[in-house]
Amino acid sequence: MEDALTGGLDLSLPRRAGERAEAAEERIPAAPLLPRIESPADLKTLSLEDLRRLAQEIREYVIAIVSKVGGHLGPSLGVVELTLALHKVFDSPADKIVWDVGHQAYPHKILTGRRDRFSTLRQYRGLSGFVTPAESPHDAFGVAHASTSIAAALGMATARDLKGEKHHVVTVTGDGAMTGGLAYEALNNAGHSGRDLLVILNDNEMSISPNVGAISHYLTSITANPFYGRVKEEVKGLLERLPLGEPVGELAKRVEQNLKNLLVPGALFQALGFSYFGPIDGHDLEALLAVLGRLKNSKGPVLLHVLTKKGKGYAPAEGDACTFHGISPFDAATGKADAGRGGLPSYNEVLADALADLADRDPRIVAVTAAMADGTGLVKYRRRFPDRFFDVGIAEAHGICFAAGLAIQGIRPVAAIYSTFLQRAYDQIIHDVGIQSLPVVFCLDRAGLVGPDGPTHHGVFDLTYLRAVPNFVVAAPKDGNEMKDLLATALSQQAAPFALRYPKTACVRYDPERTARPIPLGSWEEIHRGAGICLLAVGSMVEACEKALPLLTAKGIDVGLVNFRFVKPMDRDLLRRLRADYRLLVTVEENVVNGGFGAGVHEALADMRLEGGALAHFAVPDRFVTHGSRPELLDEVGLSPARIAERVGDLARGPR
Repeated sequence: MEDALTGGLDLSLPRRAGERAEAAEERIPAAPLLPRIESPADLKTLSLEDLRRLAQEIREYVIAIVSKVGGHLGPSLGVVELTLALHKVFDSPADKIVWDVGHQAYPHKILTGRRDRFSTLRQYRGLSGFVTPAESPHDAFGVAHASTSIAAALGMATARDLKGEKHHVVTVTGDGAMTGGLAYEALNNAGHSGRDLLVILNDNEMSISPNVGAISHYLTSITANPFYGRVKEEVKGLLERLPLGEPVGELAKRVEQNLKNLLVPGALFQALGFSYFGPIDGHDLEALLAVLGRLKNSKGPVLLHVLTKKGKGYAPAEGDACTFHGISPFDAATGKADAGRGGLPSYNEVLADALADLADRDPRIVAVTAAMADGTGLVKYRRRFPDRFFDVGIAEAHGICFAAGLAIQGIRPVAAIYSTFLQRAYDQIIHDVGIQSLPVVFCLDRAGLVGPDGPTHHGVFDLTYLRAVPNFVVAAPKDGNEMKDLLATALSQQAAPFALRYPKTACVRYDPERTARPIPLGSWEEIHRGAGICLLAVGSMVEACEKALPLLTAKGIDVGLVNFRFVKPMDRDLLRRLRADYRLLVTVEENVVNGGFGAGVHEALADMRLEGGALAHFAVPDRFVTHGSRPELLDEVGLSPARIAERVGDLARGPR
C-alpha cells in the first residue's frame, strides 16, 4: 500500500494499491466500491473484506482531492477505519455521531452523500472543511474548535432522554482535545449523570502540534510499553491452565480488570464514572466492528480508547504529521508542497524573527501558545529558546492566566494565539489581565477573514471584544516593518496589556535588516492627503485602500488615507484635524461592524462633540461569513480594493 501511495500515487480506479501483481494477472479487478456508497445505509451489506477495500479507496480519494484543494489531511486519514466501523454499526442520522473539531471528518462527509461534491471542499460556496448541520443531517453538531464534543453530546443525550427517544449518541474526541479543560468538565458531568453515552477517545498523540502536558503522557506512555502486552498474555496463559469453573471465570475477569486498572489509563475515566474499554487498534476494522457492536447497547457512560496514526496509509503524512495536519495543495505522488507565493514572508514569520531578536536582548521575554507552535510560526523561536517557550495545549484560558502569573512577577510574556481561539479566554483577558493592567503582549494571528476554514475561524471579533476592555492597547500593523515596530513598542512599555492583531497573509514592505523603532502610543500616520473624503484604515485594510486609491484617481476622486495603526488609544489630535479637513470620513476595518474600530471613531467624535460631519463604515457585516479564498471573501463583504473604490465612488456621487 505504501509503495503505491508514495511512489507515484495511482489514483485511478479500479486497481487498488497493495494488490499483488500475480493476482492481477489471474483475475479481473473488483469493481470500485466507493461510487456505490450514497449513504451509510449502503455499508450495511458490505463484508469485512469489502470494508477494507473501501477504506483504501477512501484514502486514495481523500489524498487526491486534498492534494488539489488543500485541507486537513492527516487527521482524516487517521480515522478511515473508525469512520467506516461507526457508520456500519450505528444508524446515522437517527443515531448522533458528534465529531470533535471536525477536521477529522472528511471520510464521514464522503460516506454521507457528499462524495460527488467533495472536490469543492473549503472552496467558495462549496463544502465546509468542518461538520455543520446546515450541510447535512448526518452532521449532528457543528464543531470546529476543540474539546466541545463531550459537552454537546451529553446535552443531546439528555434531550433524548427528556423526550423519551431511544437513539444512540457517540462522540469521536481526539486526544488533543483532552488537553482542554472543557473536555474534563463534560466528562465529570457525564459520568455523574449516568446517561447512555459512548465517548470514543481517538488517541494519535497529536492535536496540531504534538500534544503536551501530563494528561497526554498519561494516555499514551503506559499503553505503548510492551510490558503491558507481555504481562497480559502471561496472565491469560496462566488462567487458561487453571481448572475450569465459574469461580475461576470470575477470577479471570477480576485479574484482567485489575491489571488494566494498574497499567492503562482507564482508572482516570472510571473514577469519573465511565466504563472504560481499550485501548484497541483503531485501524483494525474487525476489532472495531466487534467492540462497537458490543458497546452499542451498553448502559451508562462508556469510554472506548482507540489508538490511531495520524496520516495513516500515506507515508509523507505519517512522517510529518504537523505539516500534513492542515496543508495547502501539494504533489500527491511525492508529498511535496506546490510552489509557494515567494517573495515576502507571512506576518507570523515576521513575528517569530522579531520576537527572537528582542528575546536575545531581554532575557525576561518568553513566548506562550496554545497547541499552535507551528501555526503561529513560533517553532523557530522554540528552537532558539526552549526554556523560554511554553505550549499549554488546547487550553487558551489557562494560557492567558498563566501569562498573567508570569507578568505579575516581572517576566514579559508574549501570547501568540489565533484571534478566534483567544475568544475562549475572554474572562482571563478581563479579569486576570485587564483589571490588574498586566503587560501581557497578545499576538492575534489570523485576525480578519482567514479564508477556507470559514466562519468558525474568521478572526473578525477581536477589535470589538478587546476595545471594550479598560487598560488595553489595541494595534494593527499595515506591513512587516510596522509589525516589528509595534512588537518593540509593546515590549518597551510596562504599563498596560498590549494586543497586536495581524492577518493570515503575506505582509508587505518588509526589510529584515531594518532595526525596529518603537512608535508613540496612540499615534496615527497620514499616508495620503486628499480632498473631501478620507479613508481611515486599520491594519490589513491600509494595503487594500492603497490599491483602491489609483482606481479612485482614475475616476477623478482624490481621497485621503490615514493608517490608524492604534485602535486604542486613539490619536485625538489628528482625528480632530481630519474631521475639520474632510466632509466625509470612512472607517475601513477587517472586523465586524458592531462595536469595532468604526464604532470607536464615532464614540470619540461624539465625546469631542465633533459628530456633526458625515461618517461611513466599511467593515465585515453583521452576519457569519462563509468560507472561500481570502480575496473572494473580501470582495463579498466589500473590502477588496475594487469594492472599496466602488463604494467610495458611490459615496462621492451622493444620493441618487
